[in-house]
Amino acid sequence: MTDNHVSTHDAAADDRNDDIRIYVDGAIVPRDQAVVSVYDSGFMLGDGIWEGLRLYDGHIPFLDDHLDRLFEAALYVDMEIGLPREALIRAIRDTLAANDMHTDVHIRLMVTRGRKKKPFQHPHLSVHGPTLVIIAEHSKPDETVITRGIRLHTVPHHRGLPLTQDSKLNSHSKLNCIIALNHAIRAGADEALMLDPFGFVNTTNACNFFIVRKGAVWTSTGDYCMNGITRQKVIDLCRADGIPVFERNYSLVDTYGADEAFLTGTFGAQTPVFEIDGRVIGGGKAGPVFHRIRALYKDLIAQEREGA
Repeated sequence: MTDNHVSTHDAAADDRNDDIRIYVDGAIVPRDQAVVSVYDSGFMLGDGIWEGLRLYDGHIPFLDDHLDRLFEAALYVDMEIGLPREALIRAIRDTLAANDMHTDVHIRLMVTRGRKKKPFQHPHLSVHGPTLVIIAEHSKPDETVITRGIRLHTVPHHRGLPLTQDSKLNSHSKLNCIIALNHAIRAGADEALMLDPFGFVNTTNACNFFIVRKGAVWTSTGDYCMNGITRQKVIDLCRADGIPVFERNYSLVDTYGADEAFLTGTFGAQTPVFEIDGRVIGGGKAGPVFHRIRALYKDLIAQEREGA
């Protein structure tokens, strides 16, 4: 097993993060004072939901999309957010202001069912209201990942049916993905490629997955993968710019023969994949369709900022 791992969440170290202030239930406190109870349902049971946001030049792209997803998840799991939408936005802005943050920031917004009166799963035991935490860190993606690429390993742990836990739900319960990632790391890869319940290629443990074949972009049907906002923006950009794009079932046969492969996510935007199960993809370098999509996405971020 190698220690030379690359991650879609690689970022340069930033000493400013040692002294950040964190929002916890209405108070913005120093990092070492940002604590929740051991009785909190998120800590105890993974009973929580979250969103990851980015700050570019004073602007949070696709904020409405992220909050739509958060409130939809809260509705699904019968959880109170604790703040109305506009107050939640103010809390995010206040956290950024308290840290004098203006660009290259990652924001983790987390809501749990709150502190419980007894250590059991019944939601009625969470009698103190929801716990709301906002962590904003100085975090600029490591651009060298574009030249180093990501290595994937297909794992036996799959994205399950919605009857178990819907993959569209951004929940704190990530153990399935962590087990998958550990399996991939032990195989010498960087991230896990996960299949759907029927054996079709689906997603990785942390990001949505795309391949390129003969100039056309393929991704999964979306039935079993994360409800990725960056994923949808990439699909929309392809359609608007005349790049053929298909949401479809496809297998590892199609994947191993791909001309390019890449991942999408809020933090890294688009990240190229150079190797899957020991097979080199695209000659081990980022391909032309990847670079075209990445440029279109950067333009979209700029347009969003100007239109805000």
